[in-house]
Amino acid sequence: MQYAHDAAAGGEAFNLGPMPEWDLTDLYSAPDGPDFKADFAAAEKRIGAFEQHCGQVAALDGKAFGAAIAEFEAITEATTKLRSFAELYWSAEASNPERGRFYQDTTERLAALNGKLLFFTLEINRLDDGALAAKMTDPGAARYAAWVRDLRVMRPHQLADDIEKLFLDKSTTSRAAWVRLYDETRANMRFKVGEEELTLIAVSHRCVDPDSDRRKEAVQALFAGLKEQISLYTLITNVLAKDKAVEDEWRNFPRSVSQRNLANLVEDEVVEALVSAVKGAYADTSHRYYKLKAKWLGKDKLDFWDRGAPLPTTVHREIPWAEAQATVRAAFAGFSPKLAGIIDDFFDKNWIDAPARPGKEVGAYCNATVPSWHPYIMLHYLGTARDVTMLAHELGHGVHNVLAAPQGILTFLPPLTLAETASGFGEMLAFHEMLAAAKDPAQRRALLAGKVEEMLGSTVRCIAGHEFERQVHDARKAGELSPEQLGDIWLAVMKECFGPACTFIDENKYSWASVNHFVQLPFYYYAYAFGDCLVYALYNVYATKAVPDFEAKYLDMLAAGGTLRHKELLAPFGLDAADPDFWRRGMRTIAGFIDELEKT
Repeated sequence: MQYAHDAAAGGEAFNLGPMPEWDLTDLYSAPDGPDFKADFAAAEKRIGAFEQHCGQVAALDGKAFGAAIAEFEAITEATTKLRSFAELYWSAEASNPERGRFYQDTTERLAALNGKLLFFTLEINRLDDGALAAKMTDPGAARYAAWVRDLRVMRPHQLADDIEKLFLDKSTTSRAAWVRLYDETRANMRFKVGEEELTLIAVSHRCVDPDSDRRKEAVQALFAGLKEQISLYTLITNVLAKDKAVEDEWRNFPRSVSQRNLANLVEDEVVEALVSAVKGAYADTSHRYYKLKAKWLGKDKLDFWDRGAPLPTTVHREIPWAEAQATVRAAFAGFSPKLAGIIDDFFDKNWIDAPARPGKEVGAYCNATVPSWHPYIMLHYLGTARDVTMLAHELGHGVHNVLAAPQGILTFLPPLTLAETASGFGEMLAFHEMLAAAKDPAQRRALLAGKVEEMLGSTVRCIAGHEFERQVHDARKAGELSPEQLGDIWLAVMKECFGPACTFIDENKYSWASVNHFVQLPFYYYAYAFGDCLVYALYNVYATKAVPDFEAKYLDMLAAGGTLRHKELLAPFGLDAADPDFWRRGMRTIAGFIDELEKT
């Protein structure tokens, strides 16, 4: 189906042309379709048969062990496909209660089934190293060496089987339920701007309007809307922080971020080096840039509604979908014809849901589904330059998923820290494509300034968000936090990262509630900074032709999926994330763009 953006999308009517919507019937015909029911029944039957291995994993020889993992992989693929359909079907109309009910029912049924499989990974982790090594000599088992390796990183934090099952069984009525409440509340929110009722996406878009009065009105409406819901968002945050603290204590994680670092397969000292490097660059990047922007706008300081303002010399126009598609395709094709061929499928086969319809889940993402299928991309396309690079970002995820699919469901997805590599690289390709096409100096400066703001958002602001999250989880251990306490923490970290050239008002303290990552995936935020600094270094290697056969090595890196760690993936490019200067190099890339802007 093609969708032409108009006022019904919750904002102004733009001439963006026809845009694609998902056709989920290629995945399943309907929530109550015979194909969905048949696959659910088949998964239940296979899981019932697989339970014969319960208590017997230690006794399996290498060949039987490899065969058991292969069957576990096939079952995981089947259940993940069912879950993906439920997620996609719901997120396309997140405010629809019937879809919400289907999503919740499916999630609960799958959690019950996964509970019957839990014994398998727990028993693998109880094997001593010698016994496991003997099993892994079999070629069938050796195929899953990377999965077994990563599974066992959680071994020191594994609990008794009944406790593990309790955590899993209760997840649908604890964390998952609170996350769903948060997501549906955001999808249903409307913000009063003059005589209009705007969605969160639409009001956020208005916050960067070329007209200062319209920006101010939109930002004030955004703050007012968040304030109305702040008690609910505060409750959700407190409950989830306490929920995490309880599990962390049971699993003996020393810090609130420790579980995420371990899941990301990244050492604590590497994350600390990243945080230190980004914070150390605040003055030379964000502080310097916003002082420069204030000067461009003719002000000593930026008012809170001007931080995202376009430059005064910018000729503002909405970019039609067809132009965005052509720009992104040209950018990918200029780097790799193979990648361009992959993204053609996304455009031609309706794997993208682009319009900013009311009721959609807020945000943009790529759902990988399963290796035997194809990914789906969710956008809220409103025709800005940022929307074009966001399309490239999500397509980067998409090609990453496609290239890594041969690794299988257990290892095709990289950890979060590496999951942003292809997306960030795709953004850089699209940005340079747009920059090369910009002949007017004012337009070029606007694009460059916009890119700097994106880069600051994904590094400086994300590390500030990481610091907010760390302080919130630490403070929550002493008791429930009030909206005022959360607001004070947020304002403090935002003032530190944006610097003295930006003004803040008391209502700024509510804007933490709009960051979905804090709720959906605790301590996800720093992965953006990790991924983007990595991409800046990687793109520099590509642009300077410092490494021969870059394209082939890059595609190999993506095709590895989650089978290799960051040190192994970066070695062919002469990069090492354990080197503190690696992160400083990434921040120097941003500073270099600001240097260029200061000369214009």
